[in-house]
Amino acid sequence: MSGSVRGTWAVARVGVLALLWGSTFLWIKLALQGLSPVQVTLVRCVLGAAVLLAMCLRAGHGLPRSGAVWRRLFVAAFFCNALPFALFSLGERTVDSGLAGVLNATTPLWSLLIGLALGTERGLGGVRLGGLLLGFAGTVLIFAPWHRAGLVGWGALAILGAAVSYAVGFAYMGRALVGTGTPTISLASGQLLAATGLTALTFPAGGRTPVDLDAATLLAVAVLGIFATGVTFYLTFRIIADEGATNAATVGYLLPVVSVALGAIVLGEELNVRVVAGMAVVLVGVGMTRWKRRVGAVAPTAFRNAGFPGKR
Repeated sequence: MSGSVRGTWAVARVGVLALLWGSTFLWIKLALQGLSPVQVTLVRCVLGAAVLLAMCLRAGHGLPRSGAVWRRLFVAAFFCNALPFALFSLGERTVDSGLAGVLNATTPLWSLLIGLALGTERGLGGVRLGGLLLGFAGTVLIFAPWHRAGLVGWGALAILGAAVSYAVGFAYMGRALVGTGTPTISLASGQLLAATGLTALTFPAGGRTPVDLDAATLLAVAVLGIFATGVTFYLTFRIIADEGATNAATVGYLLPVVSVALGAIVLGEELNVRVVAGMAVVLVGVGMTRWKRRVGAVAPTAFRNAGFPGKR
């Protein structure tokens, strides 16, 4: 394959991943029209785990056998899958899908803040510190607590909590799962299986509500679980393996743009100037926090942002 063809294919794969990953919030919003948040989360985990298990077996790998690894996977599954998936579903009952994607973009900011607290992030220069402060300023601009039409409410706070949960989970995965010697696809499959089990425990509390299934709901939850969860995890792994972590990391900058565009086009959602400006400020801040980071250090971050423990 020529260099130009490889480059075109690489860009296409990144574009597909951004579309699948960024559309997650749209599919959640559509699925909630007929299912409860717990039901959406459980079906999403089940379908995503099934996809990854099939890919894991096709690759000739099995699930982890170590009890210690499984204990760590359950912790990772709670913070990186079960809890944030549920919070997104809860939050999007009252928050637009586009805004959910924008708030999800704050995850790298929380990751950096947690890294500083744990001592795993060092050498925070003026640019990165400025990016951290700018990113959180953008978040405050989005919420606008001083404004009557601000977004401070349980739904928006739940989605912000999901972003924080991702950051906590990524930090844990970097410490407890990276470098265990288990294939990444096996860890990812086990993690979603664990998330399925954890979510099933909440079913008696919020999963017994009547369902209102129609073709749109069934399609939305199927795409959410199979493509936006299972296939997205796999594509991220393949992009990192084939083209490097940098290409995969750039997808994170496209997610809020995709979620906002799909929300506006498909659902007719409106975003005011303040929210759009806040999104731009957050993305600039996130970009500044990555200033002068060596390429090799991005790989674990890119893996974790996709639900994969990174590999070294």
